[in-house]
Amino acid sequence: MRFLAAFTLTPILCFAFQDLGSKYGEWDWLTTGYAVWPMMIGPVLMLLLFVRNRELIRAPRRGANFSQTIKIVSCIFVLPNVFATIGYSLLAVIPLLSCLTILVADWQLKKQARA
Repeated sequence: MRFLAAFTLTPILCFAFQDLGSKYGEWDWLTTGYAVWPMMIGPVLMLLLFVRNRELIRAPRRGANFSQTIKIVSCIFVLPNVFATIGYSLLAVIPLLSCLTILVADWQLKKQARA
């Protein structure tokens, strides 16, 4: 859960610092890429964490909290990555697919665990 929190909070904090620093601090080095790249790297790292801990999702009593949290975070990251794909770089398709993979794979793993 600590890694998931770090992968979630880092992009949010980078966006906050980029917005405040470029607007009020007149820091030219805080470019859009400073905020967009962590938003694109976070879902890929979450996918690796998901694959590594997929046994928690198969055991609903042990991993219910992890499963719900990673699904919520993936849903939160879908929309910004759509905007990043359109406005910044086509490389943002990779994290977008990572988020969608987490959502679909979680559903499939839970479906298999019930059967």
